[in-house]
Amino acid sequence: MTKNPFLNALAAAAYISLVASIVIYAPKSIDSAPGIIAPVTFLSLFVLSAALMGFFFLYQPLQFLLESKPREATRLFLMTAGSFAGITVVVVSIGFLLSGGF
Repeated sequence: MTKNPFLNALAAAAYISLVASIVIYAPKSIDSAPGIIAPVTFLSLFVLSAALMGFFFLYQPLQFLLESKPREATRLFLMTAGSFAGITVVVVSIGFLLSGGF
């Protein structure tokens, strides 16, 4: 990924938003798919998501570790995780406000 933690977190949030949108707006015929298709689809999406999140959060920090820069690796990982947490709080708060909360 990049050395910019906010862009890494934004990429993760964009991927999650894309998957959620596809799930919400997918044709209802998927619900009536034959027995084996639903679990295979779920597990495939789970593995793909784990791989992409690992890439977004860990690729560049691991590069820093391989270059013997543990301080930069730790900083980038924590900044990416913190940025993602911030994005998550903002999105959840907006959703809560729009649904009539508070």
